[in-house]
Amino acid sequence: MTIAITGGYVVPVDGDPIDSGTVLIDGSTIAAVGTATDVHIPDGAERIDARGQWVLPGFVDAHAHLGVHEDGEGWSGNDTNEKTDPNGARFRAVDGIDPHEIGFDDALAGGVTSAVIKPGSANPIGGQTVAVKTWGRTALDLVFREQVSVKSALGENPKRVYGEKDKTPATRLGVAATIREAFTEARNYAARRDHAAAEGKPFDTDLTYEALNKVLDGTLAWDQHTHRADDIVTAIRLADEFGYRLIVNHGTEGHRIADLLAERDVQVILGPLFTARAKVEVRHRTMRAAGILDRAGVRLAITTDHPVVPIDFLVYQAIVAVKEGLDPASALRALTANPAAMLGLDDRVGSLRPGIDADVVLWSGDPLDIYNRAMRVFVGGRDVYRFDPERGEGVVADRLYRERPATT
Repeated sequence: MTIAITGGYVVPVDGDPIDSGTVLIDGSTIAAVGTATDVHIPDGAERIDARGQWVLPGFVDAHAHLGVHEDGEGWSGNDTNEKTDPNGARFRAVDGIDPHEIGFDDALAGGVTSAVIKPGSANPIGGQTVAVKTWGRTALDLVFREQVSVKSALGENPKRVYGEKDKTPATRLGVAATIREAFTEARNYAARRDHAAAEGKPFDTDLTYEALNKVLDGTLAWDQHTHRADDIVTAIRLADEFGYRLIVNHGTEGHRIADLLAERDVQVILGPLFTARAKVEVRHRTMRAAGILDRAGVRLAITTDHPVVPIDFLVYQAIVAVKEGLDPASALRALTANPAAMLGLDDRVGSLRPGIDADVVLWSGDPLDIYNRAMRVFVGGRDVYRFDPERGEGVVADRLYRERPATT
């Protein structure tokens, strides 16, 4: 099916805004973006009048626990942390996702069409992350990149979890050592595996070290949970030691070393921003951090860490960050192109350009104006959300299979 969204203020993110622009959707992908004269609309296409509205790519939350830590479900819906092994590289977030968590509907209402779902931060090495769309009936529908990165944690969380068990790692020294030992053994494992292959001998596969070797060879990024500036520097030192691609997650004190992060080209997924200073390592949290990092030249994404902050509040965090000094254009990039590029997803999401997924959101106006809202959301070209002004609420396309009545 071909859909033409016409007359809106089109913000491709990776190019200049287009007044009275057209976005042409062909099936599940974007076919063309441009002015009314640039884009040919084929006969029979469904036309959507977007006059008075802003048209943007769907937002990307680069660090969420959507579906694995189900909002409102208590312990039974919390599969975020497997707290039984400090090295959980073999654990996969995709195995715990419930696509019927209410958070997926909230995401659509907030214009969020993609999220990278991550294990929690109880372990020094928590497991593998997965990129999903926010509409689908099963994990088979949701997932568009099954392995994106490996999640790791420094600082207070793993230190507390294993310290309470009187086992390693109970200190920052122990946490760093656990990570260092894991990568060292992964290298040794790869050498033994490759030698066995060269000799034509059988070799037992270890899923933990296979995952870590994908980090070492650059296939997967290393998502490092870290808040304090000293822990961020430890993350940099470990990345230098083993040569993997580091992405700082949370980065609460990143603004204190913004120049270093920029110099070392370390990217930061910042947030959640709407939280209390509930533990010692976030005592220097500030809404000014996004602007400081951006002005220093650090590539920045903003996250909710859902359900820590509800995922539909992603844009509100950006709005307040703009109020506290973040450039508005940088704010939109922090919700779209930046998280997509950081995690190697920009071939599918994060902008409006031909050939990528048709994840398109029509806003009532500038999304960085708190009074505006997502009016209509397309995921992969499918019309999945509409705001109904008469009801004063959004309507999400049904995620359930409905058996059709038998025909005679």
